[in-house]
Amino acid sequence: MTRILTITNQKGGVGKTTTCVNLAASLAATKKRVLMVDLDPQGNATMGCGVDKHTLEYSVYELLTGAASIHEAMIRNLPVGFDLLAANGDLTAAEVELLQLPRREFRLKMALAEITDQYDYILIDNPPSLSLLTVNALSASSGVIIPMQCEYYALEGISALMGTIERIRQRLNPQLQIEGILRTMFDPRMSLTRDVSSHLTEYFGDRVYRTVIPRNVRLAEAPSHGLPALFYDRKSRGAMAYLSLAGELIRRTAKTGQLQPEGVDTCQ
Repeated sequence: MTRILTITNQKGGVGKTTTCVNLAASLAATKKRVLMVDLDPQGNATMGCGVDKHTLEYSVYELLTGAASIHEAMIRNLPVGFDLLAANGDLTAAEVELLQLPRREFRLKMALAEITDQYDYILIDNPPSLSLLTVNALSASSGVIIPMQCEYYALEGISALMGTIERIRQRLNPQLQIEGILRTMFDPRMSLTRDVSSHLTEYFGDRVYRTVIPRNVRLAEAPSHGLPALFYDRKSRGAMAYLSLAGELIRRTAKTGQLQPEGVDTCQ
């Protein structure tokens, strides 16, 4: 059974796009079939896997508004190992146009239904706001991965996000669950980091991933080369952390009997 996972946080700068691109590449390295959906008009996830957002023939915008089919919009067989539904600034207009369309909260879900059985994982990157695009992502997903820094304001932000997820679950998607909390830009030398991490574990229990994503220069450099960290420097701490996260996610999924774990092939 396909896992459709939204990677979101209403707070910006917490590593949503970094997580989406690098987790997609790491899952693909384990031989999983992966589709990444870029729902952020900035198109950073698109650029981060080597696709020029300025030269797209079709994007998620055309898909959501009905101007293109999902087969026309998809970019298949990327060198980074996964398929892509790309985004650029055109997606900003979709916010307004979707208001006039039927089943506006379910446009992405309806589109993905045509190809869901072709993938093991579908990962959705979101803008740092509660928009109709984010609502579409949450309505289409079975789980939410929440990247967050271990800092004081992040705790306030996650409380608001939990309220959003609960409202979506009650009104639009009863199957929606918290897949996991991912600690990003993690620096164990800081007492605040340790304190916030402890609070997260106390409140969310085993929904907090054991894997933490460290502050890592290679991880920060990779997007400027249009590559996931695994392809930019596979031995870097950042690349290894996302491989570890992929393994943890696969093991969690396997416990539910949905997918079986396989060996990791960390690209040559």
